[in-house]
Amino acid sequence: MRVVEVFYSLQGEGMLAGTPSVFVRLAGCPVRCERCDTGYAWDFSAGEELSPDQIVRRVDEWPCGFVVVTGGEPMVGPDSGPRAGLPELTHCLARQGKHVTIETAGILFVPDLACDLMSISPKLAGWPPPAGRWGRVDIQVIRQLMQAYSWQLKFVIESPQEMPAIHAAIEALGPIPPERVMLMPQAATVEELRARASLVAELCKQTGFRFGQRLHICLWSGRRGT
Repeated sequence: MRVVEVFYSLQGEGMLAGTPSVFVRLAGCPVRCERCDTGYAWDFSAGEELSPDQIVRRVDEWPCGFVVVTGGEPMVGPDSGPRAGLPELTHCLARQGKHVTIETAGILFVPDLACDLMSISPKLAGWPPPAGRWGRVDIQVIRQLMQAYSWQLKFVIESPQEMPAIHAAIEALGPIPPERVMLMPQAATVEELRARASLVAELCKQTGFRFGQRLHICLWSGRRGT
């Protein structure tokens, strides 16, 4: 499988924010969101070809029990089907005693993954949504992921106008405990993060959703490899 980078940092988002983790960034993404901060990983030919065993050896360079498989979009291969080698990679990591998080947009269900936390970040579009779909995300796929794996939902938000689509998606998926849903400020810089944090905090107070920190921006301004 094509690997763009393997690096050691802190988990920047979600329930495990602040946890030292090794990140395995796989190449390729069919979604290519306007807000994406890892456009360098969009190309399925980026990086280098590594086997699951080679990736595990890279991960083992750091004495760390947490691994985040990310992208790009790690679930999808260049043929738009399940990424070849992904189940094998996750099971290899699990045999090493690693806690495995997979960061996905929720666009494809892949069974038989050794995944301790499926971190789902749906890419929602405007309001009202087409029947059964919100943006480029199929609600049924997200349901399958939530039924098969321990999960969290994360929504990057810029304005309150995005909340109707979020509420509609959650209602379609429900019932969902609000503490499993995170709202995160849309930001590419520390200044943008600070400017939008209070807005998102107020929306969390109104809805009962969690406030999702973005430590990689707060600490390192989203610099690559952090």
